[in-house]
Amino acid sequence: MVFSSLLFVFLFFAVTMLVYCLMDSLQKKNIVLLAASLVFYAWGGPRYLVLLLIMCFISWISAIFIDENRDNPLVKKVGMIAGVGLQLGLLGYFKYAGFLLGNLQKITGFPEKLPEIVLPIGISFYTFQLISYVIDVYWGNVRAQREYWLVLLYAGLFFQCIAGPIVRYKDVADEIVKRRTKLSEVGAGINRFTIGLVKKAVFANSCAQIADTFLPPTLEALKGIPAAGIWLGVLMYMLQIYLDFSAYSDMAIGMGLMTGFHFKENFNYPYIADSVTEFWRRWHISLSTFFRDYIYIPLGGNRKGKRRTMLNLFVVWALTGLWHGANWNFVFWGLFYYLFLVIEKNGFFDKLKTLPKAVGHIYTLAVVYFGWILFKFSDMSYLGHVLLGMFGLNKNGFTNMEVRVVFQNNIFFIIAAIAACTPLLKDAYHQVRKKFGRLPAVSYIYAAIEVAGPVMLVLLATMALVGNSYNPFLYFQF
Repeated sequence: MVFSSLLFVFLFFAVTMLVYCLMDSLQKKNIVLLAASLVFYAWGGPRYLVLLLIMCFISWISAIFIDENRDNPLVKKVGMIAGVGLQLGLLGYFKYAGFLLGNLQKITGFPEKLPEIVLPIGISFYTFQLISYVIDVYWGNVRAQREYWLVLLYAGLFFQCIAGPIVRYKDVADEIVKRRTKLSEVGAGINRFTIGLVKKAVFANSCAQIADTFLPPTLEALKGIPAAGIWLGVLMYMLQIYLDFSAYSDMAIGMGLMTGFHFKENFNYPYIADSVTEFWRRWHISLSTFFRDYIYIPLGGNRKGKRRTMLNLFVVWALTGLWHGANWNFVFWGLFYYLFLVIEKNGFFDKLKTLPKAVGHIYTLAVVYFGWILFKFSDMSYLGHVLLGMFGLNKNGFTNMEVRVVFQNNIFFIIAAIAACTPLLKDAYHQVRKKFGRLPAVSYIYAAIEVAGPVMLVLLATMALVGNSYNPFLYFQF
């Protein structure tokens, strides 16, 4: 079950919110959220739920152990290492054992048969949340939660345990036990959720269909795609990735607001960035800050000289790539960004700032565009054919009738999808409201929009979902 399904929107979430609102105490409301979260997560298989329960128990007990031994640095450190180590061990087994054994088999021929290990949905997200919780208790940023079920609620809350954002316990610790839901925030949450739903159901899914048309899964089919088709396919994949991923964050933030939780922003229009450095300040913010705070800074950050800084960055970006999927192309994708970030740190960024913003923006989009090609294709031979095909070196020609027809039929959609990746519409909406909002007629129009807008968005998304079934987890290996 995913957020962008009719089952989730009209049955699961609707029933959960109805029961939640009928509860007369926060404890009962939390129980409803926990029960719904367990059902939601078990939907993909009860064994995944057992793993979640075990990993939450490890973090819960290790955090209490750290808290009770706060005056004994050595024992406290042992508790932290054990808690984090067990989490990483489980993540490593389920996500990376097949990858490591596959590479070992290619080199040595052992093992003869690779084990079939199913990747639990969302394991990367809730593992990082639980790790951040244990480390923050160790650092004294937050006290250990004594109630196991509340730790389980924090890590397994269905709003964000599947596709993020990565929420830190210290940011929601108070809200878990004493939050209040404001009516204005419920309205804001509904708006945010419906925007994310349309972003996913209408825009991301449609972009994916065009991308799949021109980036087919077989080499034989790819050889028949002309250069213009490949360029268009990569563009649509670039749009799809942002719209898909940010849509889930929008929906998670919206559902959080409806129930009194305030999750931090996870995407801030990264495609308007003027440098690769700025792009990563805007893209998947919860992941970037996680690696910064729990890997980069503890390794020494930029405090131990230039060489050590470069090494620390190398480790962070190799891990960033590997976090996205257990394959070499993801590692190379992370190191691809490492290369440009190092270039920018060594003076290029300062020179970039002296140029017109358009130059920096074009440079950044070009880097990101080609980065997504590396991200998409795990087969290196396929990757090579795509890059050659983009420049007509596969004897594939420049364009054909299919490319022209698809482009012409979707030109307005493509423009709308690009606009959806920018703050243009949002800024225009607020500027008009700021300038003319005091006029009675305008205020009535805006009130009508805020009431009717979410309803129209849900109807639009419903029509798209009825006619289009698409699996977002084909693209993300979290």
